[in-house]
Amino acid sequence: MKPHVLVCGGAGYIGSHMCKRLARAGLVPVTFDNLATGHRSAVQWGPLEIGDLLHPADLSAVFARYPLQAVLHFAARSLVGESAREPALYLRNNVTGTLNLLDAMRSAGVGKLVFSSTAAVYGNPLYTPIDEAHPAQPINPYGLSKWLAEQQIRAYCEAYGLRAVCLRYFNAAGADADGETGEAHEPETHLIPNIIRAALTPSLGPVKLFGNDYPTADGTCVRDYIHVEDLAQAHLLALDYMNGQAGFHVFNLGTGQGNSVAEVLAQCQALCAGAPASETQPRRPGDPATLVASATLARETLGWTPRHGLDSILRSALRWHQGSATAAACPPTADR
Repeated sequence: MKPHVLVCGGAGYIGSHMCKRLARAGLVPVTFDNLATGHRSAVQWGPLEIGDLLHPADLSAVFARYPLQAVLHFAARSLVGESAREPALYLRNNVTGTLNLLDAMRSAGVGKLVFSSTAAVYGNPLYTPIDEAHPAQPINPYGLSKWLAEQQIRAYCEAYGLRAVCLRYFNAAGADADGETGEAHEPETHLIPNIIRAALTPSLGPVKLFGNDYPTADGTCVRDYIHVEDLAQAHLLALDYMNGQAGFHVFNLGTGQGNSVAEVLAQCQALCAGAPASETQPRRPGDPATLVASATLARETLGWTPRHGLDSILRSALRWHQGSATAAACPPTADR
């Protein structure tokens, strides 16, 4: 029998890419998702179990049904602006949901977890590139919820012998090279898909850019964009790593290269015959000027090296949006 891996949030953007990568590696990805933000159509490489992390009985049922050897946990609310308006929603979903998952794993005797975390745990950086030794000082409830979830996982590793890897993503972007799955949030809040959708659908109007007076080379925010396929590869390596390493481990996932919002827009316009137009809005509270990863630890410890740069990210995302009715149906929002 092939090894089975539970993928919480496997109907979502990064989770669906992970399921495809697991299947290609000879594993059976079992998607556990409530479909609140995920898409049933994205579950193509293994069974779908509809359930909610906030319902322990749903978790007990799926752990009883499959011979699970590990868990990959992508399920979370992830909109920064929404988290500021509804912190209770984020703390309940991301923190309590993770605690329920940890209890279900412990009861079922499943001892390996890879957790999808975020650079938002660092808050406003004290220095860049940001390494794993940087203090955690989240500045919004989303980042706080992920930090608290990490601490729960750490406690279970120390007390109960769980093996866990927390992967702190910087800006995930791009799409599957085969066009089978891509970024289709509802509403869409991320820069690259919003630029591309505005380019492909002129009726949406100019894409909104927030702030042009930051202390950066061109005045716009600088971010570290990492291809979703590189993220998926890091998760596979993390699963292998835990075979020989006990305890709790944290790794940043980024390229170490920053690109400004203006640079991303210009590269998209070069691919889209000059579209879209843009308009500058005032800065949003809490947006750091620069977020760039140091991924040295992941490279040296996991043997992970990202293969894709910004051009590859943009071209794959453009192909996905050109061919996807799902992506076109997801409205943009100003909360990128």
